[in-house]
Amino acid sequence: MKGRKRHILVDSLGLRLKVVVTEANASQRVVAAYALMLLLEERAEVLAKVKVLWVDAGYQGDHFALAVWLMIQASVEVIQRTEAGFEVLPKRWVVERTFGWLNWYRRLSKGYERLPEMSEQRFMR
Repeated sequence: MKGRKRHILVDSLGLRLKVVVTEANASQRVVAAYALMLLLEERAEVLAKVKVLWVDAGYQGDHFALAVWLMIQASVEVIQRTEAGFEVLPKRWVVERTFGWLNWYRRLSKGYERLPEMSEQRFMR
């Protein structure tokens, strides 16, 4: 696998709930729905409290919103940029901050592992 994409579900504090590592050309919406299903199987009590799921523009779409509603009865709110250039987006900075914390670790900043499962386990520590 040449490129990797990390999909991360965090709570409002930025604490990791679920990480799924896929190849870089995987569909974001499909993998996000898969991550929600995995988290629902593992820790349904956490998702029972969720009312709004904040996502970036890569996850927008009626089909994804419907899938989220059918799984956890939460609405999807897309956080989008309003102008070109750098802009601090409300609520999305929580995920970006979490990625920033995790990139301080050398093993996570580079793709050392061959299998995505190994990368997921390293990412969840």
